[in-house]
Amino acid sequence: MASHTLSGLPIISYCNSQSCHRNAPDTDSSSSSSSSTLLWRPKHENLTTPFTGRKLSIRSSSSQRFVSKHRPAIATVLLSLPTLKPERASSDKTPKWSARAIKSFAMGKLEARKLKYPSTGTEALLMGILVEGTSIAAKFLRANGITLFKVREETVKLLGKSDMYYFSPEHPPLTEPAQRALDWAVDEKLKSGEDGEITTSYLLLGIWSEKDSAGHKIMASLGFDDEKAKELAKNINEDFVLSHK
Repeated sequence: MASHTLSGLPIISYCNSQSCHRNAPDTDSSSSSSSSTLLWRPKHENLTTPFTGRKLSIRSSSSQRFVSKHRPAIATVLLSLPTLKPERASSDKTPKWSARAIKSFAMGKLEARKLKYPSTGTEALLMGILVEGTSIAAKFLRANGITLFKVREETVKLLGKSDMYYFSPEHPPLTEPAQRALDWAVDEKLKSGEDGEITTSYLLLGIWSEKDSAGHKIMASLGFDDEKAKELAKNINEDFVLSHK
């Protein structure tokens, strides 16, 4: 589609009871009679424009259409999370994480940045599960009185606040307990022999398996225990299916 150029040239007409005169835009209007009326008239009466009283000329440009040489951005969705066992990254037999688990992981990193922590710990992963909010694990936590607000409050009590002038990295690295929690989840999925993805429940129980981690301590302080862990484990391979009907 050819581009168009729009130019406006004002036309000023001075009319009185005897005659009308058309002047250029730079004519001194003070020389006109006090009885003169300043009118703005379009040169072409059949041309409708919001620039009333301006001469409009439209012409096609001979320039070629601009074609962007940049390739469109392509979003990549990862089906795996970091692991300390590199052989798993390239193995087709390694189960994939569910979309909810991956989103929980991403939200955990974001929570670590919000609190200005230098790394993503088990406490951040726990908050990520609650921020994502739609998994069986998140609903189980809320049903037992463990909410995002409470977890965040307990995190600050346990780990303290970061310096107000400190800015955490864009991708805060995982702490060792957090990484072990991820690997525990994959190991347990492989041990189960069940098909399907690694659900968020595996991630939550992986956090619980790290007894000395901040995430485990926070969960315990809010009433989570081994009995509740066993109850959650009964449906560990299940997850809600969202219906679009």
